[in-house]
This record gives sequence, structure tokens and C-alpha cells, in this order.
Amino acid sequence: MNQTELRNYKKWGIILVFIVSFPFNLPAQQKEVQPSVQKISIEWPSGKPSGTIKVLNGHLKKIDVVTGHGKISNNHFEFSSPGRARISLELDSLNNNPGPDPTLISVSTTANPFSFFLRDVSNGFPIYIPDYSVVVLKDSDKRSFAEVQSNIQSRKGETKLQKIETEPEESFNSASKRTMNQYVPTWLGLSRDFRIFQISESVPGMPLQENVITPRFSSSSFYLKGLEKIPVQYYYAIGRGVGVEVNTHRHLENGVLPILHSQQKDDDIEYHSTSFVSLEKSGLTEQQLKGTNYLVADKYTVGHVLSDKQEDTVKSKLKDALDPTEETVLYFRCVATNTGSVPRYAWFKTANWWEKHYTFNPKTGVSAFAGDSAFCVSKLNGKPLPNEQNAVLLQPGEKAVFEFYVPHAPISNARALALSQQSFDQKMEECKAFWQAKLAKAAQIHVPEKRIEEMIQAGLLHLDLITYGNEPNGDLAPDVGYFGPIGTESAPIMQFYNSMGWQDNAKRALNYFLDKQHPDGSFQNYQGYMVETGAVLWSIGEYYRYTRDAAWIEKISSKILKACDFLMKWRSENKADSLRGNGYGMIAGKVADPEDNFHQFMLNGYAYLGMSRAAEMLAAINSGQARQISKEAEAWKKDIRESLFNRMALSPVVPLGNGAWSPTVPPWTEAIGPRALFAKPEIFFSHGTFTVPDELLGPMYLVFCEVIDVHEPAAKILMNYQSELFLQNNVAFSQPYYSRHDWMQAKLGLVKPFLKTYYNAFSALADRETYTFWEHLFHATSHKTHEEAWFLMETRWMLYLEDGTTLRLLSTIPRNWMADGKTIQLTNVQTYFGPLSLEVKSAVNKGYITATIECHSGREPNTVTIRLPHPQGKKVVKVTGGAYDRNTETVTIKAFKGKAVIRVAY
Repeated sequence: MNQTELRNYKKWGIILVFIVSFPFNLPAQQKEVQPSVQKISIEWPSGKPSGTIKVLNGHLKKIDVVTGHGKISNNHFEFSSPGRARISLELDSLNNNPGPDPTLISVSTTANPFSFFLRDVSNGFPIYIPDYSVVVLKDSDKRSFAEVQSNIQSRKGETKLQKIETEPEESFNSASKRTMNQYVPTWLGLSRDFRIFQISESVPGMPLQENVITPRFSSSSFYLKGLEKIPVQYYYAIGRGVGVEVNTHRHLENGVLPILHSQQKDDDIEYHSTSFVSLEKSGLTEQQLKGTNYLVADKYTVGHVLSDKQEDTVKSKLKDALDPTEETVLYFRCVATNTGSVPRYAWFKTANWWEKHYTFNPKTGVSAFAGDSAFCVSKLNGKPLPNEQNAVLLQPGEKAVFEFYVPHAPISNARALALSQQSFDQKMEECKAFWQAKLAKAAQIHVPEKRIEEMIQAGLLHLDLITYGNEPNGDLAPDVGYFGPIGTESAPIMQFYNSMGWQDNAKRALNYFLDKQHPDGSFQNYQGYMVETGAVLWSIGEYYRYTRDAAWIEKISSKILKACDFLMKWRSENKADSLRGNGYGMIAGKVADPEDNFHQFMLNGYAYLGMSRAAEMLAAINSGQARQISKEAEAWKKDIRESLFNRMALSPVVPLGNGAWSPTVPPWTEAIGPRALFAKPEIFFSHGTFTVPDELLGPMYLVFCEVIDVHEPAAKILMNYQSELFLQNNVAFSQPYYSRHDWMQAKLGLVKPFLKTYYNAFSALADRETYTFWEHLFHATSHKTHEEAWFLMETRWMLYLEDGTTLRLLSTIPRNWMADGKTIQLTNVQTYFGPLSLEVKSAVNKGYITATIECHSGREPNTVTIRLPHPQGKKVVKVTGGAYDRNTETVTIKAFKGKAVIRVAY
């Protein structure tokens, strides 16, 4: 932000404060006049229900049996007849007003207990819970359960998920018409090296006064000596300035490499800019790349946690990192072309600092601070730039070439003059070769949708760009944007490395967490996040599933055991009898930024999952502790489930779009229902949404963390009510990739819901030109690789996904990917069963699709399934190579022997 912008913000800040502070006269809130006594009815269509009625924030006067035979004792009811069973409740001392502390009624039956807010009971939309076969009515409503059910079904209402199933399949084109078109600043660097450049350009929807270059160390700003309060930013401009049109378009080299191209049209002059980062002197090769010590890189991230010993290590290595013999350099070239029929001027302003503490030398093109400290060298048509700002008259068809090179930190004038002699073209070819070599070492994925194929490759390089550490060996810090490594947020990064055959990167990144393990056995690398220990154990377990690297597990087994001991000790501290059914055996703490130190389901889900994977790994090396850890993990799972179902019974039901009502679950055992319903007088709006605790950090993690099986009714309940309350276009608010309904939909093969989530999420969160992701749907923290990595993992699930001893292929791909002439090709992608290669070719105009599957590892899956949907949904007439299921359009190959050839004819 420059000084003018800063003054404007301050000015408007004063005005806003004045507006907010002005004393408006608002009418006092009108409270509903409530009857002193209220009666409601509850009916079951069959069975012999029995249970108790409990009332919170109200008083139960009496219960009466209305239909059927039964008896009442205080707040207990019990039916002896098998048919309709109906009771009426008479209540007083009620609170049915909007707001916190409403009257909540809990119906504690042996089977299917539930709760509801009394204020939610109405004649028009009675509380109808078909899964539980029960209805709650106003006492004046004499309809039976069957009559209510018939009336609601006659309305033909649909839940949001049901509506998605009736709509055409989502695509990027359809989603992008309704979602936000986001611009994200571009990060350029070398990978491994914490010297990063951020490029912010003026683009449609986000015009800037000037384009901005921000050098950073990891995510930390760079400061000059004597000006420590002002972060260094360099400003440059192309074209005449900010006008009524912003005609700028950007793309990456070959659509995927971290080399930024920008095309800007200013009437007859077209400007084509290219930016990339390379070394100051040496050629950019894998051998020349030294990188940055992972602890030094960690030190310069937001929210890092370092021990005293680690701080000492940083001090010993800091000089080499901050005062290197060779800088990284941002190389920039702009070619201006006159496309008109008469002479036109082109304008350029080279990179400078808005604080006038430097000089520009027109004889050399060097911009420098005082004290032999050059920060930029500029050229025009191969010669020193004659002035910081220039107008160049171009004849029709003529070009002008404007270049500047910016070292990450200022260098001597002598080095700057040497830098000016570097060939832009040679440096760019080296840069292209460097990044292409990285991609060549990864598995290859080719899909019929160019955007997705490019995002897979660009995404892998985006992750690598900010995975810091020394080369060729040593720990790697898998940063997640502005933030250092986090056990949960780095998990998809490491797992996608595994999926693409970069197991060494994944292993070195896991060693980062292991080498930073705390003395008590925990993993905690970001502020007060207490969920990392379980998540790190899970990621180690995933690495083992991919590699079966038992020797490494043996080597690190003491660290795994230490982490398990930490979790078990923590769990034992929560085994008080007072917590039975409400957090017994569950650890309490925070999982993200909100200071919610409770018995969170997400926290315990990850802890169980980590323990479960630890037991699996230790059993593979015949560790004697494996059985004990497995036993403790299963006991933990049992305790979580007991608390889950107890809280589900006490949590209020909510309405769905089809007229039914669904049970809900709070995010932790201390809460009454979803926090977003404000059953308690709380203030917790955070990160741009009310839904953080319930959706982004909520109980859906119990499905993802294998506490609840994906096919259980409880999993369906979670997905149904969360999709109604907390999703828009089947995407969560704020930081949508924290929501794990995507994984559940992939596991269940729910094609249309999965694709709805997939396309709407990335079309709104990622830059559509450069594929870089924001952290949030509002503009907060760019180049967020946690979000990008989950997008990449979603793509992986769409293409291949393990399910026990079965490998499922293409289970949620778009139908149009099988249009005539389209192909899908996976080469050596990595699975739990070893490397996988797949080739699918569509010749539907000739009446068939073929697929060849190969997985030779000695640990092949027992069963392989592959979904091959016809683009127009035509019926299959013949299948060779496996058994066909018409409902799922899936071929199943049982007793898979390492290779299968499939042909589906239509």
C-alpha cells in the first residue's frame, strides 16, 4: 500500500467510525406474548415406544396418552399396544422467543431419541422425522403420522442434495457463471528456497494504482536497515495508467509452469510481460539449487513454534540465508507492439520504491539505495534504460523491449552491472527446463478437460514452490501459504506428493514434523493448534500405505510410540465419571484459530485416526506395543461414538427442503446443538461466516476420520442437515476445503453432488488464469497450498480411490469426459496397492469405450471397479472383462491379477 492509499484508508476509516457511532433511535425489541401453558403432541405410527421427556428452559406439567395403550409415571411414558402411539405434553415457564436459551424438549426413547425447540413446532410445517418414524404436532393438529407423511410427500419437496440429483451434471462452465471470478497475486520462486516474490497486477475487478513486486522470506516482509517499519515493495507500470478499461489477461508458461505471462491491451499498443525467478549468476539446475534450512524458513512464517534449541540452530544458519553469495532474481520483460496503422506511444515505468530513498543512474539503468546497494537494473531495447519513466514512439508493427531484473535483496553496484549482462532468453529457457524436469519425475495424469489437467500440474509445482529445505537431502517444511507447516493443513500436500510418486518429498516433509516433535511427544507447529499430533500420525500412516517402507517405520518407531503415549495420557485425563456420554475418554482442546477448548469431535477424530494408523504401522514391524495401541484406539472410537449419539439425541432437529426434519450434532460435547443455531448467548462470527465450528471444524470429521462408517445412517444424517444449513451450491463458506463432505460423496459414488462441490469450490476460490488459490472466499492469504492440495486430492479421488481391498477408478468423473475421442491416461500414479497405470479411450460414435488397467506390485487389490459412463447415458449391450452394474455404470473385476482389459459396447 502506498502513502496515498494509506491516507485514503485512514480518511475513510474516520468516516466509517463516525457513521457507526452516530446514535440512531431504534425501536425496542418486541417480545412475543407467550401463553402461560402450551400443549403439543408426539406420535409414532407403530411399535411400543417408551422413554422420558426432559425440558430445558421450561417446565413439563404433565404427559397424557392420547392414542394407544400405555402408562405415565412422572416424565416417563411406556406403551403396551403395538399400533399408533400418541402422547400430549403440557408445558409452562417457556421461552419461545427468538434468540438464545429457548425451550428445548428431549424425547429420550430407547431407539431413536431426539430433541426439538418448542418454538419450531407449527401447523404448516410439523416436525416430521421419517427416519425415526415420529411426528411432533401442535395439540390442535389431530392428524396421524400417516396423514402428515402423506401431506408432506404430496408437496414433492426436495432436499438440496435431491435437487442436485435432478439437475444436469455440474461443469466448470456452468459453475463459473454463478461463482466469484477471483484474482490471486502470483508467487514466484525456485522451490526449497525461502526467497519468494509476490506479483500483484492490475486486473479486471481489482485495479491497482501500480503493479507491485513484494520480496518475502517465506511469508515475512523484507525490510531495509534504517527503515525497519516499512516493508520493501517495488512498483512498476505498463501502459498509460488506470483507465475505464482494464484489459489484462494472465497465464502460466505452457499453462502450468511458474513463469507468469501477462497480456495488456491499451488501445493500439499491446504489452506482453513475462516474469520468472532464477539465480543471479549460476544456471538454474537441480544441482545448483541449495535451498534454505527448514528451520530458518520456518522462522519466517506466520505462527511458527520453535524450541530454544531450534532458535539457536536458526541463529547459526541465518547469515548464510540472509546474506548469500548469490541472490535469487525476478527477471521481467515486457514487449510492447504497435498493432495500429499510425505511430503510437508506449509507456513504461521501471520498478522503484515509493519512499524516495534511492537514485537512478540513466547511464547504467541501475536503481540503488545509498551505500552501494542496488535493487534493480533496467534496460530498453537491450541498452540501459534512459529514464525511470519513458514514452517510446512505435511505428505500426514496431516493438519495444523493456526489461528489469530485481534481486531479492539489494546487491552491490558491481554485481548489478554484471546482472544486467545476463540474457533474459537464456535464463528463461533454464527456468523452463528446471520446472519441466520436476514434472517429468512425477506421475503423469492426462484428462479430457484441459483446465483440470493444467491445474494438476500447476498445483503440484505450487506445492513444491513453497516446500522449503536444503537440497539434496534433509528435512522439508511443507508450508501452506503464509503459514508454516501445520499437521492438518500440510497433510494433503504430503499425500498428494505420495500420489504423484514424490515419496521422497513426502518422507522428508514428514521428517520435519518428527524432528520438531515436542519433548512430551506431541506435534504442534502452529500457535495453539492441538489437533496436529493425530493428524501427523495419520499422514505417516498414509505414507506407509503407499510405500510399505517398514525400515523407515522401524527407524522412527520410538517417535510414533512417544506420540501415542502423549495422546493416551491426554485421553486418560478425561476419563472422569462425570463425563460419561459427554466427553468421557475424549481429549479437549482447540483445533484452529477460534479459542474453543472443548471436547471437539474433530480433535478426537484425528486422534483416533492417528492412533489407528500407528497401530497398523507398528504391527507391520512386529512391535509389541501395536496391540495395546490398537486396543486403546478402538476404546477411544467407542467413547467418541457414545458421546456422539448422546449429543445427537439432545441436539435439536432442523427442517430439510423435502419437509422432513433431521437430527443434528454439535461440534463438541459441551454444546447444545449446532453452534450456529445460537442455543446459548454467544458471539462467535469468525473468518467471514457463522459456520466455522459446525461445518468447517465439525462432526463430519468423524466420517472422514473413520469413527463413523460412510454407510452408517449417522453419516447420512450429518451430510443431509449440513448440506441444508451450511452449504451453498454444495460448497462450505469461508474456507471451503475444510469441509469433508466431498470425501464422503466420493466414497459413496454420489457423482452429481461431488461434481457440484468440486467445480463450484475451485471456480470461486482459485484464480481462473493462474490457478493459484486463496485461503478464504474473501481475500485473505494468497498462494494457500492447503486449499490447493485438497483440490488436488479431490481430483485424485475422482480418478482413483481405495476402498478396503478394492481400487475404485473414475467413480465420480464428469460424464462428458467420455465423449467420443476423449481419453484418460494415468501413468504410474501411486496407490495403496502400488503404482497404477490406466488408459481409457472413448469411441462412442462407433459404439464402445475401452479401458486398460495395470497395477503390478505384488500387493494388487483384490477387486478393481471402473465407472465408464456413456456421455448421453445410453444403455450397455455387451461388456467384456468384468461384471457390469447398470445402476452405477461400473465394471467390476474380481480376483484382479495385475492387468485387465475392459470393453463396454453400446
